[in-house]
Amino acid sequence: MSSSATPFTSSVMEVQKDWIDYNGHMNMAYYNVLFDHCADEAYEALGLGPRYAETRRMTTYTAEFHICYLRELHLGDKVRSTFQLLDHDEKRFHTFQELWHEDGWLAATGESLTLHIDMAGPRVAPFPPDIHEAVAAMMHDHAALPRPERAGRAIGIKRK
Repeated sequence: MSSSATPFTSSVMEVQKDWIDYNGHMNMAYYNVLFDHCADEAYEALGLGPRYAETRRMTTYTAEFHICYLRELHLGDKVRSTFQLLDHDEKRFHTFQELWHEDGWLAATGESLTLHIDMAGPRVAPFPPDIHEAVAAMMHDHAALPRPERAGRAIGIKRK
């Protein structure tokens, strides 16, 4: 991994016709799809892609994911997602993602806790040394980034 203080950024993704709901904007489920496509690209950069699952019989499972919807997306909109590693240990990592419209505005944020899985169980298992090293290198790169303002939010109705 290089030592640049920028989050991982996905390739350009486009909102598809089948993703539009009866309200005329992208259905909430497809924000997850876009975040997941970005995570797939970031995982590949970390050595955690499909080949890892096929050859080493290890993978990742999402334990928790929170989305904040900030602005509607519509048919044909082009977006990129960022992927920032906030924390990790020997079996898990905590990430924060932002979904940016090509015109420069923030459409949504997503925060995730991901588990490393031994597919033989399946069970949560430590990262192999090479993968742990790649995750630690990304964490080192991302440590210089400011903590996202929306990270760590909880859901609830605020009462006075």
